[in-house]
Amino acid sequence: MSTVTPTRTSHEAVPTADGHGTADRVGSGLFDPRQLLESFPDALRKLDPRVMIKSPVMFVVLAGSVVTTVLALTDPTDWFAWAITGWLWLTTVFANLAEAVAEGRGKAQADTLRRAKTDTVARRIIGPNEERVAGTDLRIGDLVVCEAGDVIPGDGDVVEGVASVDESAITGESAPVIRESGGDRSAVTGGTKVLSDRVVIRITTRPGETFIDRMINLVEGAARQKTPNEIALNILLASLTIVFLLAVVTLKPFAIYAGADDQTSLIVLTALLVCLIPTTIGALLSAIGIAGMDRLVQRNVLAMSGRAVEAAGDVSTLLLDKTGTITLGNRQAAAFVPVEGVTEADLADAAQLSSLADETPEGRSIVVLAKETYGLRERDQGELTGATWVEFTAQTRMSGVDLDGRKVRKGATGSVLAWVKDRGGRAPGDAAALTDGIAQAGGTPLLVAVEDAEGARVLGVIHLKDVVKEGMRERFEELRRMGIRTVMITGDNPLTAKAIAEEAGVDDFLAEATPEDKMALIKREQAGGKLVAMTGDGTNDAPALAQADVGVAMNTGTSAAKEAGNMVDLDSNPTKLIEIVEIGKQLLITRGALTTFSIANDVAKYFAIIPAMFAVAYPSLDKLNIMGLTSPESAILSAVIFNALIIVALVPLALKGVRYRPASADRMLRRNLGLYGLGGLVAPFIGIKLIDLLLTLIPGIG
Repeated sequence: MSTVTPTRTSHEAVPTADGHGTADRVGSGLFDPRQLLESFPDALRKLDPRVMIKSPVMFVVLAGSVVTTVLALTDPTDWFAWAITGWLWLTTVFANLAEAVAEGRGKAQADTLRRAKTDTVARRIIGPNEERVAGTDLRIGDLVVCEAGDVIPGDGDVVEGVASVDESAITGESAPVIRESGGDRSAVTGGTKVLSDRVVIRITTRPGETFIDRMINLVEGAARQKTPNEIALNILLASLTIVFLLAVVTLKPFAIYAGADDQTSLIVLTALLVCLIPTTIGALLSAIGIAGMDRLVQRNVLAMSGRAVEAAGDVSTLLLDKTGTITLGNRQAAAFVPVEGVTEADLADAAQLSSLADETPEGRSIVVLAKETYGLRERDQGELTGATWVEFTAQTRMSGVDLDGRKVRKGATGSVLAWVKDRGGRAPGDAAALTDGIAQAGGTPLLVAVEDAEGARVLGVIHLKDVVKEGMRERFEELRRMGIRTVMITGDNPLTAKAIAEEAGVDDFLAEATPEDKMALIKREQAGGKLVAMTGDGTNDAPALAQADVGVAMNTGTSAAKEAGNMVDLDSNPTKLIEIVEIGKQLLITRGALTTFSIANDVAKYFAIIPAMFAVAYPSLDKLNIMGLTSPESAILSAVIFNALIIVALVPLALKGVRYRPASADRMLRRNLGLYGLGGLVAPFIGIKLIDLLLTLIPGIG
């Protein structure tokens, strides 16, 4: 199997988490001469009618170019025919160049990945033995062994062991990650490198279908298919083209009847048709879609289809996990709250003692809080001779220590209360009120209890606080202005969930959520006609990711989650979902804005050409020649030249995208109509008049 070795070259091939990877470097110069030169042969190859037919509008332009070329050859001295022919061919090439430049940015990344490919030898397990086989011989279900220094031969899940893995070939992030069996961080990718320890991996993909292979296909655009909206817009553009074709064809009989036959030659009618059909958006439509995918790649997100990017722009409901997305994830000890009759110092001492063996971030924060707030020296486990440490388990939900006939426990409220009750003790009356108060404030209460000569009793509560990430409330407010409803998903109890939801500013929350609850929520939203987006990383998230319209799987998650989602976030950052929605909306806005501009352009070009064509036969039409164009030939040629140049001028906007500002749909529509609709009407009048003035300087035209 061909995989990618994590060399410096492949590291640079993919955009890094800070957004300064190859995609940015390649895309930074939209009109870099070298990039244009490299893309020009592709633009010429796209003149193949079998390729051009995919865009009906540009296929008509190609056909018109061929017709005018034939007509120009019949009279080599007709400068007007040759001028029209040359600019029609340039129009076709400019349209192909826009798409070629957009594709070239992705191909630059794919080429670098291909150069870094190498054949990998795998150690496949056969019964009690191992055999060395080529990576291309591996099949789904095979077990392979990888140790420190080995390149992982294919995509799979760790089924035994734990190891540190270098994923810089995929993510661009140099820091190693931990992959282990039995959890949501078991997925490994072919081409990454094991740095330490030993793992057994079950292969989950066939050769040639690995994540790396799909990544190459996606970034170079080979796997991109037209989205439903693109197909619908192409049908609309084709319909408009047919309408204008019929209209132009009928002009010939009218011209003969009016005695203006010399003004409506086939070359002139062809030029008129090309100027009236929506060539601008027809030329840029494909580039807009490719650029949208590229903007996701720049943010280390791989979309498995253009449909997913488009759906992200139409999302109306976001499902976001609380931990790690809305909050920092690592709860920190904020306060020690003793029950009546117990001092804070005694509670802090017991809490610190019971947390010395707790290596979790929560446990470490308890030790630090006791040290900094109450001056308690952090004791080393080695100093406490004879101590028996009680580790936290999912069954007991407690941890602690037995030392010198004294037992100290810290843990979940229900577990600690049951432990006290089993030893003949009971909780004081204010313990329940303290835990409820902390939960209602959005915190997590941990009870601390002790059993000594005085019996078993509760000493107080540790207040753990899950800190909401800075700026989240503002982000959710932006989403609300966009008409997007946010729902926080958490396993916390309803009281804690409500407090966090209010602090973060989300619209709703789902507490004590199970995989079935997530699936039911998605189906309810979709039943109401809404599109839903969510993130996930575990096998239990796979059904919901598959059901969601936009399912973003974390790269650190399981293979099942990555297969179920239609996007993969290489940075495994759950908040990336908000950026994905913004990119999707930017794609839709860009397509809509340029469509509006293109159609408005056609209206203006109509006023430039039609009056010039028939002013001789119908002098009253000269009143419509508001630009005062010099002659019919100058008017037609100016419109054709402007039609070609406007495509080039709009390529940067198509690739970069219209700037997105969170706003309601009505407000965005008014803004686009005002800016691009009005701009599309005004620009041709100015541009065509300037070109006409320049043409008058050429002898024989003025």
